Amino acid sequence: VSSALSAQQGAAAAAPAPVSLLDLLFNLLRPQTNNVILRPDILPLDRKNSLLCVGLDPHSKELDLPPAATEEQRAEAAYQFCKRLIDATSPHAVAYKPNAAFFEALGTNLGCSTLRRVVDAIPDDILVLLDVKRGDIGSTAAAYAEACYDGERGLKADGVTLSPLMGWDSVAPFVTGKYSDKGAFVLCKTSNPGSNDLLALNLQNQTLFEKIAELANEWSQKAESESPSSSASAPRLGLVVGATDPSALSAARKAAGQGTWILAPGVGAQGGDLDAACRAGLNDEGGCMLIPVSRGVSRAADPAAEALKLKEGINTARAAVLQGRAAKAAEADVGSDNTSIQPYQKEFIEFALKEGVLKFGSFVLKSGRTSPYFFNAGLFSSGSALSRLGRSYAAAIMASELVDKDGKVTFDVVFGPAYKGISLGALVCAALYSDFGVDVGFAYNRKEAKDHGEGGILVGASMSDGKRVLIVDDVITAGTAIRESFTLLTKIGASPVGVAIALDRAEKRSLEDPLSAVQAVARDLAVPVVSIAALPQLQEYLKQSPDYGEDVLNVVTEYRSKYGV
Repeated sequence: VSSALSAQQGAAAAAPAPVSLLDLLFNLLRPQTNNVILRPDILPLDRKNSLLCVGLDPHSKELDLPPAATEEQRAEAAYQFCKRLIDATSPHAVAYKPNAAFFEALGTNLGCSTLRRVVDAIPDDILVLLDVKRGDIGSTAAAYAEACYDGERGLKADGVTLSPLMGWDSVAPFVTGKYSDKGAFVLCKTSNPGSNDLLALNLQNQTLFEKIAELANEWSQKAESESPSSSASAPRLGLVVGATDPSALSAARKAAGQGTWILAPGVGAQGGDLDAACRAGLNDEGGCMLIPVSRGVSRAADPAAEALKLKEGINTARAAVLQGRAAKAAEADVGSDNTSIQPYQKEFIEFALKEGVLKFGSFVLKSGRTSPYFFNAGLFSSGSALSRLGRSYAAAIMASELVDKDGKVTFDVVFGPAYKGISLGALVCAALYSDFGVDVGFAYNRKEAKDHGEGGILVGASMSDGKRVLIVDDVITAGTAIRESFTLLTKIGASPVGVAIALDRAEKRSLEDPLSAVQAVARDLAVPVVSIAALPQLQEYLKQSPDYGEDVLNVVTEYRSKYGV
């Protein structure tokens, strides 16, 4: 290995300076954030909206070479095989996972240098997870780490797979010292049937793989203690858990906790069920899980189309998991006496009532339902009301998942879709700055393109080049305007990351449909929808308010029991 890599030094020295992992994360995942590879909230917010990892496994059977092919021919065929996959799938992959074994098998002279060529062919904004499954101690482990990570003499990977069975000292060189900003996935419960021989062994009320999941957390903390990272503190170690065993995935997630990343191979050729794996392995935020697929992509007639199909399938599964969990929580909450209401929500409801925007009574909706309340945001029609409305939006946004654990918003631009959204977006932008010191861009669209002046249909801050965009509107009835905005933004290269609305009616679209319009938007677009208040808060407000009697509360409670999601 050392000889082959030394031979590669000249070519490597002539290449551009290697991009650090922090640079990769800066460009790919979360602008204005410095975090190690396994940070819990990074990948789901990536501008590609993808958890797909494409495996690069140039198996000899896939290279279509004669038995007498030379090492040079094998190496070139392997490189072209991988390059074709990279070019086809890079718009949809958040990571690539080359398996070192297939490159080593090419030959002693060109195997490692071909692997390095493949790594160099991967765009700088996509992570490289080197599948090597190393496991040794002391200077040997340090040498392995250097071979995997070094930008000149090594393979320039961002992360690796490791065997944890020799303990902490076999893992430490890969995530401490000069490699403290790297990440590694330790084998926990692999996808092969034989993994049960050892990894499923019982150890005093827990399996060996569950113990490994716990140790990964302990070792991540130990790594941070012994060798602080230049980036924010976050788990440096993730787990490899096969998607072929959903029960093990669920147990590993429980043992490891919410913040640990899981690499879950086995979907596709090995028979793993994507939906079942996502239900078992995703954390409560629908993230912290990478889905690697190799043969399912490489053997497809159109690898680009297959990668897109897989990415969308993963996102559909993610959305279904989140909506299922939300539905269970909402079901448990219906009729509960513990529905919480925040001060900003109470203030919003009170001034909405004062302005006549919110009314209790009997109102026949377009759907034919008789609702005990009505909301008309168009009646926020004075300077003071609009100011308070903007501040309510800002408070709801800052109390939501649109703010990361460091207190920074996860969007760069607020977008107001024409027409009502234009004024709302401007109000929200101003309130975020005045109340919270958050200075983000503002943009909106025209219904008709302008053929003079600046032209076009978009006005305001630039949203191209992957800018993260928050869409603001008053309510979601069918979700048409939000979906149209989403399509418009993605076409120009923006990345919609969330939606903010004033009121969520939180009711089923029909008695046969368990989802609300808001939940359907969140599911279909795989983004969070934040509201200032929703039907549960209206119910709680009525419980606390001396201005409304039991009759109004009872009607709202009955309506929520019948139609609430």
